[in-house]
Amino acid sequence: MSDTNTTRTDTAGADTNGTDTKGTDTNGADTLLPVATPARTRAAVAELVRPQRRLALAALAVTVAATAVGLLVQPLLGRIVDLAADRGSAAADAITTTALLLVAVAVVQGVTTGLGLSLISRLGETTLARLRERFVERALGLPLERVEKAGAGDLTARVTADVSLIADAVRSALPELARSLLTIVLTLGALAVLDWRFLLAALLAVPVQAVTARWYVAHAVPLYARQRVAGSAQQQQLLDTVGGSSTVRAFRLEREHTERVAERSASLVALMMRGVRLVLGFYSRLHIAEYIGLAAVLGTGCWLVGDGTASLGTATAAALYFHSLFTPVNAALVLLDDAQSATAGLARLVGVTDLPSPPVSARPAATGDVEVTVRGVGHSYRTGHPVLDGVDLTIRPGERVALVGASGAGKTTLARLVAGIQRPTEGTVLVGGVPPAEPGRAGAGRTIALLTQETHVFAGPLADDLRLARADATDDELRSALQQVDALDWAEALPDGLRTVVGDGGHRLDGAQTQALALARLVLADPPLVILDEATAEAGSAGARALEKAVARAVDGRTALIVAHRLSQAATADRIVVMDAGRVVETGTHDELRAARGPYAALWDAWSDTRSPDVS
Repeated sequence: MSDTNTTRTDTAGADTNGTDTKGTDTNGADTLLPVATPARTRAAVAELVRPQRRLALAALAVTVAATAVGLLVQPLLGRIVDLAADRGSAAADAITTTALLLVAVAVVQGVTTGLGLSLISRLGETTLARLRERFVERALGLPLERVEKAGAGDLTARVTADVSLIADAVRSALPELARSLLTIVLTLGALAVLDWRFLLAALLAVPVQAVTARWYVAHAVPLYARQRVAGSAQQQQLLDTVGGSSTVRAFRLEREHTERVAERSASLVALMMRGVRLVLGFYSRLHIAEYIGLAAVLGTGCWLVGDGTASLGTATAAALYFHSLFTPVNAALVLLDDAQSATAGLARLVGVTDLPSPPVSARPAATGDVEVTVRGVGHSYRTGHPVLDGVDLTIRPGERVALVGASGAGKTTLARLVAGIQRPTEGTVLVGGVPPAEPGRAGAGRTIALLTQETHVFAGPLADDLRLARADATDDELRSALQQVDALDWAEALPDGLRTVVGDGGHRLDGAQTQALALARLVLADPPLVILDEATAEAGSAGARALEKAVARAVDGRTALIVAHRLSQAATADRIVVMDAGRVVETGTHDELRAARGPYAALWDAWSDTRSPDVS
């Protein structure tokens, strides 16, 4: 038997089994997508950087050289002070020479600093690009059930706000942070070279800075993580409110939804203000450390100059060294704030990239007709609220089966289980002898295609949109697929034919054309099993008959499971399965079920009475 490699023409998904991550939903919900632990986040960054070790070492070497050259400025200024204090006849010439050396140092430092920053930026951008690729790959493979539980806002916030935050950090914070840390380390080393007592005096500021940094990190990490979650919740509420605006207005729910948006916005603002107060407290403590250290260095310089251990120029150089630490220390600690925000976003991306990929089976995907077997299937979205109960169904190879029933009967849920989007709570679903949640070897073929009314038109040429189903399809094959679903005439009538840009920013397709496009993609994908759920819903009554004919041509010769909300589709099926309250209550052909005068006959009579002859 062969594996089922589930492919959907509009959405995609795969099951997951867990990951080395943890949730951070402060409200106690466990439905959000996972967030990686700090240790796992660091390990993931190391994995991304490892292939670029040479670039990383080159960036480090150049940056160290640039920083070391810059540290020559303070001793040269100290020498000028000593020369001026001597007031000898040769002092003027020596000062001129020293000044020229300062100019040379500035030029060399500028060139090496620019080169170092460019190498660091290249390293950061390349690493970010690889992270983006991993994130998009896993995000596109997430099970639809998982995305639905988390809410579109969570995934949207990660792919927009979090990626943007990390990108800003990589382009600005990372290079500056690397240079600042190197400057701090090398400057402390230079103080030790002047006199070890200068170093000890400067280190008096370190305990205050260390305690301040530790205090800040302890408060900032959870705070920024909560800010990201609150931002996701706010975005989800906005998406729900805007996306369902027509329903909100119809039921006069404007006030309730406005209050929900305001509540989540207020929660986010409160967290942002806590962050502002945290930063203000952070800086006030740092200023105290600066004053302590500078006073200690100046006091040490006076002492050493007084007993003749150090010259006035050396003391000046030491004071200038410590003063020069103000900028890199403050920059590093300011960037620590940005780094905490970026780290929180990074952990959210790594949490998604670490989700396990679907298992790969050694068995090839089915390429011929497949049989669908459903045995004792029950399913619940919530414990104690079954949607399906004891469903048994067999769809023979090449058979076209229609699912009908009242709203809430469980038709769509059964279709999702057969498509492999979800696993049944109990019982088994087999497609071609294996569970549909087990994808076959990548590239081995496609077994299942699910087509719903939620069809998406991707921005770009129409031909590229069609080739999403089969990248190597020729123009003739594209036209043949369009012809099969009666879409070639309107497609070639577009301003640039198949090269016409459609989707956002391009030519707008109506509902029937969008569904026809999805059907053409289905023909190109050529799956042996097709599942249709309200695939003609967007056509409207006028275009329903034409689109239903196109559907019939697209699924001809394939095993098909059709959730038929229009009973005219059911009437042409090989077999009709009637569902009620999560159970199969009738099965047979259209004529057999009408003659039986059971539930299907009642549905048909009620449906026919509401239709005019031209659309029934």
